[in-house]
Amino acid sequence: MTTPIAGVGGVDAYAKLAELGLTLPSVVPPLASYVPAVQSGNYVYVSGQLPMVEGKLARTGKVGAEVTAEDATDMARICALNALAAIDSLVGLGRVVKIVKVTGFVASAPGFTGQPAVVNGASNLFGEVLGEQGRHARSAVGVSELPLDAPVEVEVIAEVA
Repeated sequence: MTTPIAGVGGVDAYAKLAELGLTLPSVVPPLASYVPAVQSGNYVYVSGQLPMVEGKLARTGKVGAEVTAEDATDMARICALNALAAIDSLVGLGRVVKIVKVTGFVASAPGFTGQPAVVNGASNLFGEVLGEQGRHARSAVGVSELPLDAPVEVEVIAEVA
């Protein structure tokens, strides 16, 4: 992890995390042949993050069946925190200029259409931690299955200085 400093846009993400009572978790090890995050030019591409807490999925199942929308929103927040950990381990949160794009995948039971509200869990966390730098473009997609029967997965593209 890099030294805690104020971000490029003046937001000290480390101080905001502390203020919110959050700490960055360890980077989630890849489940297959990929890396958690990669930098290309001024962008960091974060692989899809599952709601892993201390090496285990926080919940499993389909949203709208075994998992409530509210619980899934909390899981999306965990995914976002894991994404921030991946960014931090690669370049440090102090270098984040902007969260550019977030894609949220929601394992959805038939008829469940609340994917945007679920992915708000991730979007809201980025805004709380990074302020204006955390506002982003986004897609929220309903899918039939996710790895390990996770209810939600979030991937991120961030611009860095």
